[in-house]
Amino acid sequence: MIQVMIVEDDPMVAQLNKRYIEQMDDFMPSHLAKSAKEALATLASTNIDLVLLDVYMPGDDGIKFLKLVREQNRDVDVILVTAASEITHIQQALRLGAIDYLIKPFEFDRFQEALLNYKRNYYKLNHKEQMNQKELDHMLRSTHPVPNEVQLPSEDHSLPKGLTKNTLETIYTTILSLKTTPFSTDEIATTTNISRVSVRKYLKFLSSIGYLKETLTYGVGRPIYQYAINPDKQSTIQHYL
Repeated sequence: MIQVMIVEDDPMVAQLNKRYIEQMDDFMPSHLAKSAKEALATLASTNIDLVLLDVYMPGDDGIKFLKLVREQNRDVDVILVTAASEITHIQQALRLGAIDYLIKPFEFDRFQEALLNYKRNYYKLNHKEQMNQKELDHMLRSTHPVPNEVQLPSEDHSLPKGLTKNTLETIYTTILSLKTTPFSTDEIATTTNISRVSVRKYLKFLSSIGYLKETLTYGVGRPIYQYAINPDKQSTIQHYL
């Protein structure tokens, strides 16, 4: 069983991550730490395989914690799970050996992908004494696309593969009818009679070009994504209609 420590000062987010882990086979959320100090104390006394680490915390931040973990030669792997999207934070985390970096808000599918990739490599590395180059290349270079993600728009303003102008116009008209009211994927799907999976692709696309603002609302069960028109970027959609 892979022992996981969640380092997160927001209790609601920590519990959400814990529930995510509990849905994964072979993973156990064994400890929750609210600060870098508490997490370091846990590492000193407990066998932890994987740390899910936030950047923004009281006291030492996640990057400082990761530096201390490496200075102390702790035998532990780290995945960043954080709202910190600054390039400097991402670069520092990767240079300090973070094996993945998840930017909040994210889908459970992306979380699952990160842990499945970790589990696959964890068992390979812990059940072999040696690897040949082919095996190592396969492990290091294997990639898994995130489900339901859309490609970013191209510079010539053509729609990403799989999206159509007619469907975009339908969803766009529905969004306009809501005016300033935030909405969810399910609400648009119900109104337009378009599948939830398809609607989500279009909303993700509209978020990627800045037309929509995406926020994550926590509640019972999985978080709900809410969308609203970004008043500063309303004109961006006109290139695609």
